[in-house]
Amino acid sequence: MHLYPAGAADSADIELLLDAAFEPGRHTRTAYRLRDGVAPYRGLSLVARERGRLVGSIQYWPCELWDGASARHLTLLGPVAVAPDLQGTGLGKRLMRASLEVADACRHDAIVLIGDPEYYGRFGFDAAATADWDVPGPVERHRLLARLAPGVELPARGQLRAVSSVRAWMRLPLPIREVALAA
Repeated sequence: MHLYPAGAADSADIELLLDAAFEPGRHTRTAYRLRDGVAPYRGLSLVARERGRLVGSIQYWPCELWDGASARHLTLLGPVAVAPDLQGTGLGKRLMRASLEVADACRHDAIVLIGDPEYYGRFGFDAAATADWDVPGPVERHRLLARLAPGVELPARGQLRAVSSVRAWMRLPLPIREVALAA
């Protein structure tokens, strides 16, 4: 099994994997509203393939926190998906570790997600910074999580939203080479 940077050619396979890994109503979730109209970060979003078959993916997207006066660039993580027949094998954890290593190297210093605090807490995510943020849809407050680099502070209040201008936020992640996943 190998890990590769996700490319435009992977989009259809990623969508099929997401359909298999999550329930049909996934497009109505709040996290999808935060990704409206923008493309995922290439080089930071990763796929796992086994003998050519896409078996896992993790995607990152530009988003912003609007505090009423200015917008702060953030990176939205998700979804993380693993083929149903490989769930529970540790592939999701490997995708998380590898992608966060790249995110750190590319100085994505504020990463947010909507997810399970017990699972994502092991990777440094918590709800401390996000308690008073507004989001474009329903969310359980304890599931809005952030991972901040040391010394990074974010506004205590604000509206988390899709970026208003992708050009203003895009940073090209450093290219990564193929990485063999440990057995």
